[in-house]
Amino acid sequence: MKKSSSLNGLGKWAARLCGAAALIALAVPAAADTLSPTGRWTAYSRGAAQLPPMGWNSWNAFATDIDEEKLLASAQIIIDSGLAKKGFRYIDIDDGWWLRRNQPDGRMVIRTANFPSAAMPDGSTSFRPLTDRLHAMGFKAGIYSDVGRNSCGQIYGPDLPNQPQGSIAEREVGLYGHVDQDIKLYFADWGFDLIKVDGCGLRGLGETTEKVTSGRFRAFTPIVDSDSLGRTDVAAVRKLYTEVGDALARHNPDNDFIFSICIWGAADVRSWAKDLGSISRTSEDISPNWSRMLHNLDSTARRPLYAHPGSWNDPDMLFVGSGEFDTDHLTEARSHFSLWAIVNSPLMIGYDLRKAPKALMDIFGNERVIALNQDPAGNQAVLAFDSGDVSIFVKTLANGEKGVAILNRTSAPIEATLMAEHLKFLADADVDLTNLWSNERLRFKGQQKFKLAGRETLVFTARGTRRLADGIYLSEQPGSVNPAVDGVTVPEAEPLVHRALLPWQNTRATREPPRYGGWGGAQADSSPYGQQLTIGDKRFDTGLGVLANSRLEVRNAGYGRFTATVGVDVSARDRSQPVSFAVYGDGKLLTKTKPIKFGDAPVAVTADVRGVKLVELVARTPRPMRFSDPVVWGDAAFQR
Repeated sequence: MKKSSSLNGLGKWAARLCGAAALIALAVPAAADTLSPTGRWTAYSRGAAQLPPMGWNSWNAFATDIDEEKLLASAQIIIDSGLAKKGFRYIDIDDGWWLRRNQPDGRMVIRTANFPSAAMPDGSTSFRPLTDRLHAMGFKAGIYSDVGRNSCGQIYGPDLPNQPQGSIAEREVGLYGHVDQDIKLYFADWGFDLIKVDGCGLRGLGETTEKVTSGRFRAFTPIVDSDSLGRTDVAAVRKLYTEVGDALARHNPDNDFIFSICIWGAADVRSWAKDLGSISRTSEDISPNWSRMLHNLDSTARRPLYAHPGSWNDPDMLFVGSGEFDTDHLTEARSHFSLWAIVNSPLMIGYDLRKAPKALMDIFGNERVIALNQDPAGNQAVLAFDSGDVSIFVKTLANGEKGVAILNRTSAPIEATLMAEHLKFLADADVDLTNLWSNERLRFKGQQKFKLAGRETLVFTARGTRRLADGIYLSEQPGSVNPAVDGVTVPEAEPLVHRALLPWQNTRATREPPRYGGWGGAQADSSPYGQQLTIGDKRFDTGLGVLANSRLEVRNAGYGRFTATVGVDVSARDRSQPVSFAVYGDGKLLTKTKPIKFGDAPVAVTADVRGVKLVELVARTPRPMRFSDPVVWGDAAFQR
């Protein structure tokens, strides 16, 4: 890649000069204080993803062997089955649609043998007839590209059909070097509504790789290493995706588009995708087996504060219907669908619907589970219980009820106990549950035991008496909390994601390492490193855990008072600097604590937030820290 030379040039020039005056003249302004309140919500708000997108994508069913007949047949089945009325409205063409990039004008050419309606009378090609047809059917249309020069199918699936043809330049079908040209073509000219942008063109094409030395591809110095954050140029990757996002905004003045960032959890995407795109892949590709499903689920499960209306975590497309989620494994299939629903994943069907039996269509069409996913409050479920055997997810719904999923991660029967406390309900009041698959109802007080079959997920809506009668805990509304600055200074891979075999690698390596940046990020009801929130001897089952030198943006829906108990978490390691906690309302300071050291008693914080739209919570040390200590906003809540 050609890098900016401005700063390098200044540095060389300064090195030739003498005297303090020259150095002063070249002084670089101090970096902006990212902890200063802005008074505005900074998470991604462009585009049309106020709810998680739902639809169908061609990749899991057909890989690159996609054509117009298969795509339209799937669309028609979605209409005929009633799935369209239930919200499945995006029909996405993945890799395999292109023939070549014309030279020298750079215009993309569609493979008309597979998409005959794309052939224009003047000899050019256009997807406009196909997108017009999909729009007339009531759908939105999606297309695929790559942020590099080449696609994933080209680099990692050379034996797949429908590869681009021609010279090296003609086969460079990715966005790199053509961002504005391609985005204008796909959206303004061809009428697409969604683009999935992969990142395979940023890896696998080093100077010494066989693909390059054989002359089949042009070298692209790798800037992504999926196994190593230290070998990844995070800033460069983010810059490329920023260019795509800016082009999408330019060519979609109506804001009706979806930007799907598909960098598979690499490049510390957890920290920046929420500010850049509509949905973001949190992991490598899913495959149709239980272990990989757990892997992809875990890559999303512990980052609810990084998903909001407008920008969602994406553990990849559904594999319901295939492998260990087929009609011989309906327990697993229902688990897969339920879990994707409760973590607010996009619900993108990845199955050849032409052969789907009723049992599978019933899973895709479960209106109660879909409603859990499409709840307008936009809160991703929080882990109320987290272990290697059982996970309990709880999601606060717009009507004040809770969604609950109890997952048996193992293949053996297991007993799990749901507590009223898991739901933040009073233990001495009735809790009413409705099973979203059977519609059965039950009532309990305090706790309820359940027997789960191997790989079973029980999913409910729950109604009870809220523990906080006159308000809401901030951890109950992660969709309204944005970790604008989470204190992470050096990205680290998260060790708690289930490490499943990569199907395309198996054991042809020394290990399956932790992969995805995010360890130490902001958490709901947990410390940044997975411990219970604790200040001194006081434990909290509710609150926000984050690193010092952080700033959290919180939307306030008409509440009058903010309360919390703050301090340095007992899991702190450095412990050398005190932390001051400040609360801002619409950019103005409301209250601030004195510096609090490790081991100090918890400090109560209260602020009047009447009329305030955005509250910002800042935890700051006197001096920057290389690795900031975890801090606690215990029992953080809005109250009437």
